[in-house]
Amino acid sequence: MSKLIIRGGRPIGGVHHVPGNKNAALPMLAAALMTREPVTLENLPDIRDVRVMVEGLKELGVKVEGSVADHRITVCAARLKADATVSASVCSRIRTSFLFAAPMLGRKGRIRLCAAPGGDSIGRRRLDTHIEGFAALGAKCRMRKGRGCTFTAESRLKGTYFMLDEPSVMATENLLMAAVLAEGRTVLYNTACEPHIRDLGNMLIAMGARIEGLGTNRITVDGVDRLGGGTFRVSGDAIEAASYIVAAAVTHGALTLEGIEAETMKVVEPVFRKFGVRWTYEGERTLRLPAKQRLCTAYDLGAAIPKIEDGPWPMTPTDLMSVLIVLGTQTRGTELFFEKMFESRLYFVDHLIGMGAKIVQCDPHRAVVTGPTKLQGGVVSSPDIRAGMALIVAALCARGTTVILNAESIDRGYERIEATLKALGADIVREAEA
Repeated sequence: MSKLIIRGGRPIGGVHHVPGNKNAALPMLAAALMTREPVTLENLPDIRDVRVMVEGLKELGVKVEGSVADHRITVCAARLKADATVSASVCSRIRTSFLFAAPMLGRKGRIRLCAAPGGDSIGRRRLDTHIEGFAALGAKCRMRKGRGCTFTAESRLKGTYFMLDEPSVMATENLLMAAVLAEGRTVLYNTACEPHIRDLGNMLIAMGARIEGLGTNRITVDGVDRLGGGTFRVSGDAIEAASYIVAAAVTHGALTLEGIEAETMKVVEPVFRKFGVRWTYEGERTLRLPAKQRLCTAYDLGAAIPKIEDGPWPMTPTDLMSVLIVLGTQTRGTELFFEKMFESRLYFVDHLIGMGAKIVQCDPHRAVVTGPTKLQGGVVSSPDIRAGMALIVAALCARGTTVILNAESIDRGYERIEATLKALGADIVREAEA
């Protein structure tokens, strides 16, 4: 275990190259199981979740060449192991271990996941939609408490019409992959529309899949017998980009982000305008944030307090809510944050309150934030990836020194966090926890 020690008060600015999107890379790695031909993925983020996903591929018999540290690997699933098993060690560390289910059902008709999928503890994260969708396609699931689950299909999956009972991103990805190798047509309703689903879908189309409706809530798939390989690039991570924008804004630095996806950033831009944050684009891959942003709440008509709420794309992503709350503590005015998707996402605000933030947590889903406030450093602990990054941002603009425990949780989603922040002007070091 390690901790981050941050001395606040320094502007965060300079040039940062945005790495590949974590939420695109993980399902794209799973999709490489769907073909016997080599698949090369470029611009992979060098984060713990990607490394664990690669461990899972190797356990299934996939040959891996290259290095995640070099942001490029080639995988070949020509010879999968007969037992089709992913260990509890892998499953319990990463939620997207569940994405191995669809490709393996298509290739082998079976997979055993030896533990429930892990990931952040941000509230209940249902798997019902996945299992119900697999059942509609003809697969069976046997779940054993504390011992994971086994998926089986006695014959090739059959196309179906299926309504997701929630627009789950990961369920959309799993059922999309399952439908690609199923017999006949599958129509999925109420699907998620996030950019990383489009990345996965476009990869599958390039491999030979027949998919229509990506980016909408109705996806139609005509099954194919087999897929080919190819080389695919993971798009830039908008959540990481937005996190560094907040870090620069609250410390008054000027920041240039390279490797962004302008189309995606334009969707998240309106919520930043509610806090007074403005930036410009140079082409489709570069974003410039001027220094000394004037952070001031844009009130609703009648001077009503604005509500910052998450929701399915293109609404504000839930993964942005934690850093936006920190932005709110440094913005003149008051905002109501409404986190609708996860009942434990906001619990980290106790740490911000301890640092001096003016926050009233109304219930597990709502918090009222008034700023600006001068935060004071202290000792806090990162409960999950996004809250951990939010605590880093708070520490960067706080007076004094902040110690963030459980730094490994942040490494799951942010590449080389202390090295990146040092290059941007932060006073930050990592030490082993005693």
